[in-house]
Amino acid sequence: MVRTRVPNPPLDARRVDRAAGVLLGAAVGDALGVPYEFAAVLGADQRPGMIGGGLGPYEPGEYSDDTQMQVCIAEVAATGADLRAPEALDAVAANFHRWLDGGASDVGAQTRAVLRAAGQASGAAGAALRAAARDHADRHVHSAGNGSLMRTGIVALAHLGDAAALAEAAVAVSALTHPDPDCADACVLWCSGIRTAVLEGTFDGVRAGLDLLPAGRRALWAERLDEAEAHPPRHFAPNGWVVTALQAAWSAVTRTPVPELAPARGGFPAQHLRLALEAAVRAGDDTDTVAAIAGALLGARWGCSGIPLAWQRAVHGWPGLTGPDLVRLAVRTAQGGQDDSLGRPSAARVPAPAGAPRGFAVPHPRDPGVLLGNLPLLQGTGPVDVDAVVSLCRMGTGPVLPAAGSDTAAGAGAGAGADAGSSTVEHVRVWLVDSDGSNANLHYVVDQAAREVLRLRREGKRVLLHCVAGQSRTPAVAAVYAHLATGIDGETALSELREALVHGWQLAAHRELHDAVRALTGGDGEVRSSKSSGASGGRGGTAGKPRP
Repeated sequence: MVRTRVPNPPLDARRVDRAAGVLLGAAVGDALGVPYEFAAVLGADQRPGMIGGGLGPYEPGEYSDDTQMQVCIAEVAATGADLRAPEALDAVAANFHRWLDGGASDVGAQTRAVLRAAGQASGAAGAALRAAARDHADRHVHSAGNGSLMRTGIVALAHLGDAAALAEAAVAVSALTHPDPDCADACVLWCSGIRTAVLEGTFDGVRAGLDLLPAGRRALWAERLDEAEAHPPRHFAPNGWVVTALQAAWSAVTRTPVPELAPARGGFPAQHLRLALEAAVRAGDDTDTVAAIAGALLGARWGCSGIPLAWQRAVHGWPGLTGPDLVRLAVRTAQGGQDDSLGRPSAARVPAPAGAPRGFAVPHPRDPGVLLGNLPLLQGTGPVDVDAVVSLCRMGTGPVLPAAGSDTAAGAGAGAGADAGSSTVEHVRVWLVDSDGSNANLHYVVDQAAREVLRLRREGKRVLLHCVAGQSRTPAVAAVYAHLATGIDGETALSELREALVHGWQLAAHRELHDAVRALTGGDGEVRSSKSSGASGGRGGTAGKPRP
């Protein structure tokens, strides 16, 4: 029977953001857990960090096999392939072999054994791998490890339009190395959760995924989810078994409260992602895997914009990918292997819109070390004398500055990897959309961006802060930066910026963004409903403990 893939549904700005968070969320969870894998369990008062080390040893921010294997799948999924198709599974299997031969920093015992056995077989790569996996499972009682669940998030993005096809793909990709029914079921449930998180912005899909399981296994998994919600993550150690790995991750997600939106006090619902990942690492044992599993779902719920910029700057790994590369693979997968009308996320340079003002750069009225500019400035031919660029719009994959080189960091955004060229220019990409209703984590993102400018200035760097036109997002972040750096109130900062930005001023037309500035600077800016603030919990309800 020929299987026809149902096209993925159209994605609005929020859905693209959430899709962008899946692979990146898994990677930051992985890198956060790497230093603590099979080490002493962290206490409740100990905060994990991307310090490197671990079993690799790994560099700070470097992800491990959990993400490396998911990249092998993502490289196929990003072409628009149906992951149920034999050709797609052959390509994934071939990538697994390439990874084992040339990039694997750590390999699970079962995965290594299956890949080595399949490497001695003839025929199609996918069929050989499945046969080796079945043979291994038949000969080993304990063959339901967490090695397929850790890499399954990207599968959900390939089949957003069809839950039944998603379940089939999750089972097929898992079976390449882990054919046990527990592994298949776990991948189906987690992919269902990611699909719903991307499309609807809730965690409801994990429970909804029970209907996608064989009828005789639904009650068992409902009990397992109940148990996860009743106990802390460390209750499920050791977590090398796929069931306890899923339970530890689900416990971290559902038992971590969602912070209230209180911008002036530094409270943002999107901080749930960081707090839940830290809880996943504190589960102990296979920390990088549990956090990678949790990270894929958390990234799908809170989006790329909900991932701390410091983590996005740091994360990297085989085969030489950075945060924006992971975003590119995820977004292309969610878009059915296509770029959008502007060529994003693959274009080397995203064109400035027709009618945009000519390139300009003016000094911040409170700090001449911060230049305020626009996208055409970066697309000109002249040099721009800065040490760092903070981009508040989606950028291309090419160099951020004319004739400049590879930037050392990458933050949020839909571009690909680090720019090519000089390593002296740091580039921070911020996911901020210039449209009311399009930012699920608006207050958090503006605060993060302003704090990045503050960090760069404290490091003595001359900074260019820009968006497309330099008339709305740029002054918004510049005002919050001024408040953080000098204590000036938001209204005064905005007034000074309006006088400085003589090329145009559009912030007044974006009420949500203007209100966010006032709320972040201690003014009386209205904090709007969860629809615009991203304050919803598990079932789209109010902030607090996310409901499963």
